[in-house]
Amino acid sequence: MLHWYDHNARDLPWRARPGANAPDPYRVWLSEVMLQQTQVASVIPYFDKFTRTWPTVEALAASPDADLMAAWAGLGYYARARNLLACAREVARRGAFPDTEAGLRELPGVGGYTAAAIAAIAFGRRAVVVDANVERVVSRLFALEEALPGAKARIYALTDTITPELRSGDFAQAMMDLGSGICTARAPKCLLCPLRAHCAGFAGGTPERFPIKSAKPPKPQRHGTMFWLERDGRVLLVRRPDKGLLGGMRALPTGSWTDSPPGLEGAPIAAGWQLLDEQVSHGFTHFNLDVALAAATIAAHAGAAVEGEWWPVADLESAGLPTVFAKAARTFRRRLCAQ
Repeated sequence: MLHWYDHNARDLPWRARPGANAPDPYRVWLSEVMLQQTQVASVIPYFDKFTRTWPTVEALAASPDADLMAAWAGLGYYARARNLLACAREVARRGAFPDTEAGLRELPGVGGYTAAAIAAIAFGRRAVVVDANVERVVSRLFALEEALPGAKARIYALTDTITPELRSGDFAQAMMDLGSGICTARAPKCLLCPLRAHCAGFAGGTPERFPIKSAKPPKPQRHGTMFWLERDGRVLLVRRPDKGLLGGMRALPTGSWTDSPPGLEGAPIAAGWQLLDEQVSHGFTHFNLDVALAAATIAAHAGAAVEGEWWPVADLESAGLPTVFAKAARTFRRRLCAQ
């Protein structure tokens, strides 16, 4: 694997070249947090922007919460952004990142996988690093018949048996690259795989069977309404509560998300609301959401006591709205401009 990695490693902005000095722990940590449940191609532009804006963990720690949350908009899983800032401030307080798995796990928002990845990649510690790509490679390598998620402990133990004492960070990244580019979920390129001769899944002729996954229950369906209140070329935005889904983010006003359509319940003010004949749908980790869209315009002098901020409609992209609210805002603008 290490020989293969030396010749085939992906060139990624947070990585050091194979066998080179370890990369900056800040860049490793930042990339690992961003990559949680997010594709590499989506992360790269965010990583570049973050490291230009906040080149060190101390710079990030000094960032206002609102600036960080706005810069994170679009990456999803917004609890990661809150934990990112909390972790940066704790590292800045300590003066450096801990260099062991145990020490890293004491930081806010750093779980077992992230601690292992940072320890191995940034500090050269032997650590067992298992992400979704590694799960797939190891499941096929050993033809593991136990289904996920129950098989996670077994996969970790098997990965432990093949993780080397030296260059375990390069080994982990090699396994990630193998899973990303060759041992893919569909149509794996087995003839190009350096582990083909050792792979029980390939020997059995059905590598795509693995990993075996338990059937997922269907996601519940929820409904909500988002409100577009416009005044003198500006739209009302609010801050979502710090705790909870999309906490601390700017957003369009919305009532509760419930099991049935709530209509105009939760409107920010009494106004001549008009429901659009179009809705927005969005999938979250644990539920799907259908959102009705209600729009109203008030006079320039009205709405002075409304809680929130009036944001220029022409500059709405700079508000850092989470994806579902950005979808709704685009629909509102398209439909209202057409009237």
